[in-house]
Amino acid sequence: MAKSVATNVRISREDAEGGQMIAFALAIGSTRQVCQLETSFCTRNQALAYLQRHRTAFEQRARELFARGEVTDGVIHLKMI
Repeated sequence: MAKSVATNVRISREDAEGGQMIAFALAIGSTRQVCQLETSFCTRNQALAYLQRHRTAFEQRARELFARGEVTDGVIHLKMI
C-alpha cells in the first residue's frame, strides 16, 4: 500500500508578526485544501522543521477545521501548538 503524503510545502514571504508563514496542501477526499501555518520562528528552516515534526497533528487539526467549515478565503489558518 502506497503511503500518501502531501509533499507540496511553500514558505511564504509574508512575515507572521516577525515569524514565518508556511503554506501546504492537504488532501481531503479527492481535493486539495490549502493550509497556512503561522509560526514564531525567525528562520524558514526552523519553521519547516517544526511543521515536519508535527505534521500529523496539524493535518488532524486542519481536517477538524475543514469539517466545521472554518475556511477563510479558501485557506485553513493554523497556529503553532
